[in-house]
Amino acid sequence: MRTAIIIPARYGSTRFPGKPLAEIAGQSMLSRVVDLARTAAAKYSDIDVLVATDDQRIADHADAIGVEHVMTGECATGSDRVLAAVKESGKAPEFVLNLQGDAPFTPAAALHAILKGFEAYDEADVITPVHALRWDDLDRLRESKKTTPFSGTTAVVDAGGKAIWFSKTILPAIRKEEALRGQSDVSPVLQHMGLYGYRMEALERFCALPEGTYEALEGLEQLRMLENGMHIQCVPIEIEAGAMQSGIDTPEDLERAEALL
Repeated sequence: MRTAIIIPARYGSTRFPGKPLAEIAGQSMLSRVVDLARTAAAKYSDIDVLVATDDQRIADHADAIGVEHVMTGECATGSDRVLAAVKESGKAPEFVLNLQGDAPFTPAAALHAILKGFEAYDEADVITPVHALRWDDLDRLRESKKTTPFSGTTAVVDAGGKAIWFSKTILPAIRKEEALRGQSDVSPVLQHMGLYGYRMEALERFCALPEGTYEALEGLEQLRMLENGMHIQCVPIEIEAGAMQSGIDTPEDLERAEALL
C-alpha cells in the first residue's frame, strides 16, 4: 500500500502569516507536525513524508529539520498543493494523506485510523477522522468561537459513518442539553480533524472540480466533495480530555495551545 504523507505548509496565511514557523513551547509548528508524520510512518515500510510549500523560508526550515520538501508554487487549496507535490516529487502512491501543517496536536492514532480505513472501506473516496467532544471540550469550543468563529469544524454523519455535512457552525443544535449532560460525559457533537486520506484517483478528481457554492461560503474544501457526490468516510478516534482539539489558525489559537501545554 504505497502511501505518501504530504504536509502542506504555506507561509502567507491571511490570519496568521508565517504560522508553520511559529514556535510552540520552543519547537516550530512544522517541526511538530513532521515529528507526528514520522511517528505514524515508522510502523510501515512504504510511506514517504514530504513538506509541500511555496515559500523559500519554509523550504529552508524543512532542510534544517531534515525532511524532504517540494516547492509547488501558488495553489488554490491545500489539496491542490498536495496533488502538485505528488506530481513534482515523481512518486506514485496509491494513497495520499494530507496532514495539515497547522495541526501539530493531531494524535498519531488519527493517522493510523486513516491507514486502516483505506483497507476497511473500499467504496470510500476519502477517509477522515472525527471525535465526539466531551461536554467540557464543547464548552471550550463554544467559548473560543466567540473570538475566532472560523476555528474548529464539526461533522454530521450517517449511521455508517459516511459524512453528511461539515460546518464551522457547531452542529447539531442540541435540545434538552441539560438532560443529555446528565446521561453521559460525551456530547453528540463530532469535531472534524483537518486530516484527509485520499485514494489517488479521488484526489485528482477533486482537484479538477470547480469550487463549490458551500465550500466558498464556509471556507471548507471538503464541502466541494459532498456537493459532487464523493464518499467521505469518517472514522472515529478518541482524544484525551482537555487536549488541543483543532488546528492553529490564529495567534489566539497559538496562545491557547501554549496554555494547554
